[in-house]
Amino acid sequence: MHALFDEAGKFLAGRILSEAEASLQVELETGKRVKVKSANLLLRFEKPAPAELLAAAQNLSSSIELDLAWEFAPEEDFGFADLAAVYFEDPPSLTQQAAALLRLHEAPHYFRRAGKGRYRKAPAEIIQQALAAIEKKRLLQLQIAEWAQELGHGRCPQPIREQLYKILFKPDKNAPEYKAVVEAARATQLAPLDLLQKAGAIDSPYQFHWRRFLFENFPKGYGFPRLEAPEIRDDLPTAAVQAYSIDDSATTEIDDALSVQGLGSGIVTVGIHIAAPGLAVQRGDPVDNVSRNRLSTVYMPGYKLTMLPDEVVQRYTLQEGRACPAVSLYVAFKEDTLELLGHETKLERVPIAHNLRHDQIDQVVTAAWLEDGAFAHATPDPAPLTPALRTELAFLYRLARHLKAQREIVRGKPETFTRPDYTFKLVGNDGAEPRGDEQVVIGTRSRGAPLDLIVAEAMILANSSWGQWLAELGVPAIYRSQASLAPGIKVRMGTKALPHAGLGVKSYAWSTSPLRRYTDLVNQWQIIACARHGRTAALAAPFRPKDAELFAIISGFDAAYSAYNGYQATIERYWTLKHIEQQGITELEATVFKDNLARADTLPLVLPVLGAQGLPRGARVRVRLGAIDEVALDVAGTVIERLDAEAAPVEEEADEDETLAAGPIAIAVDVNESEAPAETTGGDNPAS
Repeated sequence: MHALFDEAGKFLAGRILSEAEASLQVELETGKRVKVKSANLLLRFEKPAPAELLAAAQNLSSSIELDLAWEFAPEEDFGFADLAAVYFEDPPSLTQQAAALLRLHEAPHYFRRAGKGRYRKAPAEIIQQALAAIEKKRLLQLQIAEWAQELGHGRCPQPIREQLYKILFKPDKNAPEYKAVVEAARATQLAPLDLLQKAGAIDSPYQFHWRRFLFENFPKGYGFPRLEAPEIRDDLPTAAVQAYSIDDSATTEIDDALSVQGLGSGIVTVGIHIAAPGLAVQRGDPVDNVSRNRLSTVYMPGYKLTMLPDEVVQRYTLQEGRACPAVSLYVAFKEDTLELLGHETKLERVPIAHNLRHDQIDQVVTAAWLEDGAFAHATPDPAPLTPALRTELAFLYRLARHLKAQREIVRGKPETFTRPDYTFKLVGNDGAEPRGDEQVVIGTRSRGAPLDLIVAEAMILANSSWGQWLAELGVPAIYRSQASLAPGIKVRMGTKALPHAGLGVKSYAWSTSPLRRYTDLVNQWQIIACARHGRTAALAAPFRPKDAELFAIISGFDAAYSAYNGYQATIERYWTLKHIEQQGITELEATVFKDNLARADTLPLVLPVLGAQGLPRGARVRVRLGAIDEVALDVAGTVIERLDAEAAPVEEEADEDETLAAGPIAIAVDVNESEAPAETTGGDNPAS
């Protein structure tokens, strides 16, 4: 005796071995024995063999017309044998019954299950909807197959081109465009990115990286709503100083300026003046909402996306020739020993005498020019660098070196900057959004150059002084801290005034770039409250102790800042590879620094190098470059010559580690923020 039964929605048949009151033991064709509940038994039969019955029933079921079967079926619940009786003959054969069962089961849009082997007719309107959906799905499958075929033949359908970034980076796996790419990738045995490249979906490598960044970080576009910069209504006194900023020529968001008073008197007061949008912009107003949404300016060669629209920036930037509202920190030092005597914070208007520009005066303001009053360059000093200003800069340089030395004592080891900072200039760009094919000029600036050091140390002094002051008054702020210089100990953000081991300071609160970083604007609000209310500032500050909103700001800023820095690293690598192509560079000198990775000696480029395995860290080699992939940002090299007989010992430089990401179209640069310039350098630098 054989049995046909329902096993979890599948119909199986086999030989009955034994039978109890509520179950049967059945042996399948495969030899497997299964226990079947009596309630799941649908048919008993002697002949034919189970496999023959199922095969015959399958063939017959395909001939059953569903529309006709639906018309013949009873209105009330019915069994599969009942349908077989009215559709075929009465009584129906065993094969006809099994065929009816299979057909009913595979057509849920016509017949709904009402129990084991029992069904009910679906309403006519439901059937029409189901049939329409089935037809839509069929057409969609045809469309997917057509798109996949086009991709396989090297053509990219327009709907897929329009969904390119979503398909690659935030896919909807149910979308037909995504399914077509997956189907084509399987058929061609190509990675999706390679497939789309070959199909012409990526017209411009530069635009690919740019649009990907916008897709992930500015999905609604990067334009600003119409904003009006609020007026600063405070009746601010005008400071009796002549201040000057030090930035790159491309900098429009001039956040900081310096002044010096009292030279020759024995006590010198250094003024650190920070643009004061916090005097006008209030928590929750339209300008705050915009800056809170963007969180930071985004930097890239030849272009930037500012945190605030230009019309707002120009209202508060420290523009030369104006007396600009500022939050000023005045720090008094003994002129001979540079002993710090005290500091004071004021809200005031500061006359800005000059906006000094690195690219115009870096070659003049050298260590020799600052340290030796008799030193003169072959050409006259440019107009802003008057003898009086030279004297002030010389003092600031002496002070900066002193402050740096003091921090290094706390830090436990000196800061060493043996590699230069690289600059990128796109010829003829003039600040417009780059096309990606501009001529790129890569230059260098020595890390720790005098003007950089002056600005860096002044900002560290301000951020650490204000951070400690806020903590003393019990006013919460956003701090950056680092527990130690041990490998793997990163800089973290929080609301507690903890030491920053990398900088060698007791506490550090970013406060000197309120036009370019939202954390600095938040901290400026808190500083302004302290300047106005002193010991009662904790009750008057926009953010009170344990304000959960501060933690939300930290979380959002961390994510955005990492994404922005990652994009800057990505696009700088793009322009470096473009420079190599434009200059026809096929070989370069490099230094092995980790495993099989080498760092180019004269370009900001890290690349995997075949033949570097086993070479010591610091070994210098000549490398032949391979093919460049501007979409994957990939280039590899091969060692063709060892340039040094034995590698000189290489000192770890400020725990900096650059690594190539394993995946395509990505280059990850992980910089441990234990270097002063990484926290403080002025100008259009995302870390400033």
